[in-house]
Amino acid sequence: MEILTSEFFQRALAGGILIGITAPLIGLFLVLRRLSMIGDTLSHVTIAGVALGFLLGVYPIAVGLVFAVLASFAIEKLRKAYKSYAELSIAIIMSGGVALASLFFTLGKGYNGDVMSYLFGSIYTLDMTDLTVVGIVTVIVIAVVFIFHKEFFLLSFEEDAAAVTGLPTKLLNMLLTVMTALVISTAIKIVGALLVSALLTIPVAVSLLIARSFRSSIILSVIISEIAVIAGLIIAGVWNLAPGATIVLLLIAMLIVIMLGKKGIRA
Repeated sequence: MEILTSEFFQRALAGGILIGITAPLIGLFLVLRRLSMIGDTLSHVTIAGVALGFLLGVYPIAVGLVFAVLASFAIEKLRKAYKSYAELSIAIIMSGGVALASLFFTLGKGYNGDVMSYLFGSIYTLDMTDLTVVGIVTVIVIAVVFIFHKEFFLLSFEEDAAAVTGLPTKLLNMLLTVMTALVISTAIKIVGALLVSALLTIPVAVSLLIARSFRSSIILSVIISEIAVIAGLIIAGVWNLAPGATIVLLLIAMLIVIMLGKKGIRA
């Protein structure tokens, strides 16, 4: 149990709590806009940036963040080009991200072990630089959602109506996509690129089953996310399990319990 009081665990817990706030905050709008798969897309692009960062000897998360933001701009451009087939933008960018990551893996064989830790998460290796970056992103995301939550709400349900009312839909779309890129690029070291999409969507999926309003769905999704993150880290730390996988499996378990509970009540 002494692991719970160690410095590396405290840093992991702090990073997990911060991502536990931002991921569902952004994830809610992605789910409402039927863009849940954008998390997987940007995470693959971020891994390509991380791999390049190792190759260049630059802070990997910073390069991954730049890649994710650039990819978010590309997704918005492609979404406008293929209005009737918006999911094409996600497929195209994901393919490019996987291709680049594969190329950089080939070029930097000596760094593949380090890059792999970003695929599956390495929350116990968070340092103060990582925590600072995650903290800055958390403040930015909370501020943006607090200021624009009404606009994002309207945009999520009826983009055409939002445009008619005079809202700058193009700017709002871009802002939301960039916020998603920031969250994903900072979350991959915590839960891993292969699992980050789950942290964006599953807390939201649970909250939508029990929430009675948009505001309550925001609050509940964050609470559910934090419960899974904190409990998952403690369980993983005590029983020496993979932290990211433990967090995601707890979220899935919570979803199953809520679904069964609602089914039982209706029965």
